[in-house]
Amino acid sequence: MLKNRSLKFKEALGGRILVFDGAMGTELYRHHVFTNRCFEELNLTDAGLISEITASYRDAGADVLTTNTFGANRIWLEKYGIADRLADINRAGVSVAIEVAGGAEDIFIAGSVGQIYSAGYSDSEVEGFIVEQVDVLWESGVDFIIFETQLSREAMRRCVLAMSKRVEIPFVLSCAILSGDESAVGESVSSLLAPFDGDVGQLIAVGMNCGSGPDGLLQAAEVAVKVNPLPLIVQPNAGMPKTFGGRQIYYSSPEYIASYAMRLVQLGVAAVGGCCGISPEHISEIAKMIKPLAKARVTQQSILQKSAAEVEEKAESRLCDRSRFAWKLARGEWVTSVEVVPPRGYDLGATIEKSKQLHRQGVDAINLPDGPRASSRISSIAVASRILREAHIEPILHFCCRDKNLIGMQADLLGCAALGIRNLLFITGDPPKIGAYPNATGVFDTDSVGICSLQRRLNRGVDLGGQEISPTTDAVIGVGLDPTSLDCDREIDRFKRKIDAGAVFAITQPVFDPEALLRFLDKIGDCPIPIIAGIYPLVSLRNAEFMQNEVPGVVVPELTIDRMAKVAKQSKEDQIAEGIEIAREMVAAVKQRVNGIQVSAPFGKIEIALKVLKIPFEAN
Repeated sequence: MLKNRSLKFKEALGGRILVFDGAMGTELYRHHVFTNRCFEELNLTDAGLISEITASYRDAGADVLTTNTFGANRIWLEKYGIADRLADINRAGVSVAIEVAGGAEDIFIAGSVGQIYSAGYSDSEVEGFIVEQVDVLWESGVDFIIFETQLSREAMRRCVLAMSKRVEIPFVLSCAILSGDESAVGESVSSLLAPFDGDVGQLIAVGMNCGSGPDGLLQAAEVAVKVNPLPLIVQPNAGMPKTFGGRQIYYSSPEYIASYAMRLVQLGVAAVGGCCGISPEHISEIAKMIKPLAKARVTQQSILQKSAAEVEEKAESRLCDRSRFAWKLARGEWVTSVEVVPPRGYDLGATIEKSKQLHRQGVDAINLPDGPRASSRISSIAVASRILREAHIEPILHFCCRDKNLIGMQADLLGCAALGIRNLLFITGDPPKIGAYPNATGVFDTDSVGICSLQRRLNRGVDLGGQEISPTTDAVIGVGLDPTSLDCDREIDRFKRKIDAGAVFAITQPVFDPEALLRFLDKIGDCPIPIIAGIYPLVSLRNAEFMQNEVPGVVVPELTIDRMAKVAKQSKEDQIAEGIEIAREMVAAVKQRVNGIQVSAPFGKIEIALKVLKIPFEAN
């Protein structure tokens, strides 16, 4: 039977995104402990140093602390003549981690077991060495065992066989990937992490650590999430080390590593941490980046209370009656919108004038982002209200889950209904860490699926708490869509869940590769709701590189980068013209497969968006 804390860890692994700690060995090296020392013996001889490093990971935001017992097995300790102290070393390693955790319910202890070099030993002897260390770790109080840096399928098989003798102990198998697709002995990721046949005891997750930097493990993770149904834990090195002054130095910055952690989470991994070269500074950045997203895994059902017994949901209004934009969608007509980003201040004069101009030119709607890239701007609801009232063009208001709890979000949704703002695009939102206010708190009581479910309920006259509201709201529920997602199957699954939650239209992320969008649409098949393609006209090579490297969910093909590079030394007008031409080609390529386009106005220049739409710009 699993211990209570082990059950909690298993539930946490399946229910939220966890952050594992980073390297112990390279941190000891940074503290001038040389590699000819037995690092595990330090549990006895310098427990204070081990405690200091472990505490730094706790303070950085790690949910899982790993014991300093990677090499505390009989074969490894015999090299140092201290195999007789195996039990003491493992107990001390666990004791340090437990003391640092301080009894926190949400910090778990992983008992580390490394690769056991089996040359000259039989399978039964190797299994005995594994069980010997595992028993001490488990009896000393770890919440689970993690077999780290396993170099082959055969090594992992030995771990499984050993754990078949200890079926009450939960464990994780983590292998080393030396490139994007291979282990140290040339085995592919798909063969390494394929499910094992037969009884695997309490194997609760699989993982990848060491061997490769974040880019290599990202490539491997794209395969791993598809071949094994168990939760996936990814702990890359901090890139490849460089030799400087006789020392191995890792140069990958915390921000760089955290950006890959974000992409791994988008793939659907259950936990992210680090291996060689990953320091507390790296883990701190990872935690700030991905922890806010963990709360967004709330399911749509869990945010809504059952209606009171006397409350019945009413019929929703017809889509065609909710707004002019919805009327065109319902009739299958082509729709156009232009994205206008709200200003940082509160003077809306220029925004209103741009909206009036777009209305005169026949654009159907103004697309209003809500704190894009975790920025702080004037309330998009206030902007939408004034555009609707003064420019007489309908806004499509982005509604982000990042900044308010469910009570505040419901209040804003009712406020939108009161102001006549009907077209809403629900997004989960970027974590605060990527913006200019990294110390702000991301709320994320729910995600885009959950907030769609809440809005549909309001459309039926029932609120978050199951109470009746009258009249019903008439929101036109829209959602985002990422055709270039690293995990296409997961993106499609979420898209279907959004539709089930009430979505009636979708707008894609800016897409620069028409073939990628068409392939994605093919995979969706017969889509029940209209899809509007996001189009972003590039204005320079620097702009293209920014979109590629800095904007989550956007992929700019090398061919497009090359085209912008060819005109990079020409005039600003020539560069803009090339970007407009690329955007027009994109529209032409996808027009028969989508229901409209949403064109961004880079740097607020609506004349560029109008040129993409082939509408003459009338300067005031």
